[in-house]
Amino acid sequence: MSTELQPFNPSTPPPVQVGSSTLLESFLSGRSGTTLKAYQGDIADFTSFRGMADPVAALEGLLSGGPGAANAVMLAYKANLMNRGLKSATVNRRLAALRSVVKLARTLGMVTWALEVSGLRHEPYRDTRGTGRDGYKALLAQAERQKPGKRERDLAILHMLYDLALRRGEIASLDLADLDMNKGVLAVKGKGRTEKQLMTLPQPTLNALSAWVEVRGDGSGALFTNFDRAGKGERLTGAAIFYLVRRFGKKAGLVARPHGLRHAAITEALDLTGGDVRKVQKFSRHRDLRTVCLYDDCREDVGRQVAALVAGEN
Repeated sequence: MSTELQPFNPSTPPPVQVGSSTLLESFLSGRSGTTLKAYQGDIADFTSFRGMADPVAALEGLLSGGPGAANAVMLAYKANLMNRGLKSATVNRRLAALRSVVKLARTLGMVTWALEVSGLRHEPYRDTRGTGRDGYKALLAQAERQKPGKRERDLAILHMLYDLALRRGEIASLDLADLDMNKGVLAVKGKGRTEKQLMTLPQPTLNALSAWVEVRGDGSGALFTNFDRAGKGERLTGAAIFYLVRRFGKKAGLVARPHGLRHAAITEALDLTGGDVRKVQKFSRHRDLRTVCLYDDCREDVGRQVAALVAGEN
């Protein structure tokens, strides 16, 4: 019997056909609730612009025309978005969503080209101070006036928005199991991340959470729950957190929103660290250091300082 190894000669597998429905499913899969809703809205808006009811058909039409026709459609869509008076951030996100879909289509071998139409130039984070520390204290004072139960819950939420600079979606997604009171840590799944990150809790935040958990009880499930009759006991949503903060702001005579508290916290962190952007990047969990630098520029009002020098202002 011959012991010589025979050469490996696998049969060629049949080609996998990837359709537009699979493309759309792949593009949307794994997205967080907020991101998923935004992208679904972006694709729906493009579908409506194309005069169609089916987003899959709209994407098929975009891909089937080749690079020239596809970029022409993108230029027309960009003009449509601008003519509707949408904010530059919205225009850019919708264009970026389509560029990402086509990029994924190229990865899957459906096309060999990319969309080249760029977004609008804009200056993000022009006002990064948010409500400021004084505004935050005013919101806390409003929360203190709530009935027992809601008071502890809302105080804990405000502390997490400001003390930890958490996003409302991050807070809404927390479960009680993410909180370790003994170790004083919280496991947070940040924006655009797949793994949870452990955050050490400052004592004021830990105290506020302890008071809320005592009211909530130790049952499994969402960390923050609803008190309203219609959804009592259910998970508090990001939208509910938004309206909660806005309502407290209105009572305090402020324009307040959850992300404004995050802005205020990051600006305060820069003030307290003497502008140490790398430390603050760890605190804010921004992937890009340049974003934190934008906060620092606005905090210092660098443009105003240079203008004063140029103008000869004393």
